[in-house]
Amino acid sequence: MAKSVMSMAEAKFAAAQKKAKQALTEREKARQVEAKHTASLRALRLARDAADKQAADEAAAAKPAAKKKAKAKPKKAPARPPRIY
Repeated sequence: MAKSVMSMAEAKFAAAQKKAKQALTEREKARQVEAKHTASLRALRLARDAADKQAADEAAAAKPAAKKKAKAKPKKAPARPPRIY
């Protein structure tokens, strides 16, 4: 007995729905993997930045405090005498 057109359409629709759901779960898995990778890179970057800051702070603490020099005022050019016409 031949399947009715309606049952064949329902079967195709169900297969399409199943395929779409499967594709969605695969995309979600890929997104989670990418998010995990990004999070690990961010953690590494933050750890590196913290270590760099700590090393800079230690270097600054070990360095003797330098005396600040007074800024020299720029010399002004001598004023020109007014022109007489």
